[in-house]
Amino acid sequence: MHSIPQTIIIVATGRNREIGAGGDLLWHLSGDLRRFKELTMGYPVVMGRKTWESLPKKPLTGRDNIVISRNSNYNAPGARLASSLPEAFEIAAQTGAEKIFIIGGASVYREAVGYADTIDLTFVDADFPQADTFFPEILDGEWEIAEESAPVTDPKSGLTYQHRTLRCVNR
Repeated sequence: MHSIPQTIIIVATGRNREIGAGGDLLWHLSGDLRRFKELTMGYPVVMGRKTWESLPKKPLTGRDNIVISRNSNYNAPGARLASSLPEAFEIAAQTGAEKIFIIGGASVYREAVGYADTIDLTFVDADFPQADTFFPEILDGEWEIAEESAPVTDPKSGLTYQHRTLRCVNR
């Protein structure tokens, strides 16, 4: 058994923990997408089947893509298949990487919050009433803000967002 790499949830949410609608993102923030790529490059990324299917280009290049699906016959060309989050951790540990990024969706995030050391959160300062997918509520006192960027306004969408690094206080 390999040791589990540092587990980082990477997510962008609206004010009310919104993360998606109709299987797609709610916004396109090129600066945030660039940051996502920089942070995850060279590391395993773990995602659920729906997140995999929503990717415009798959697999994400330069990263070991690990897709969680209960269907053992599911085909995810260019990715490794895991039947559960613990199995995904084992696959990621076999790569020798020191970090693993959990990139969605909602059900994977819900389970991963119990394992994660860090949440790399992009907080989009807006409401998205059309959202049908949400990041799980995290308990007060369980996470603290370790770093926070200044707010940035995306020139195309006009949306203001900031990056927050949250650390679990009891892991």
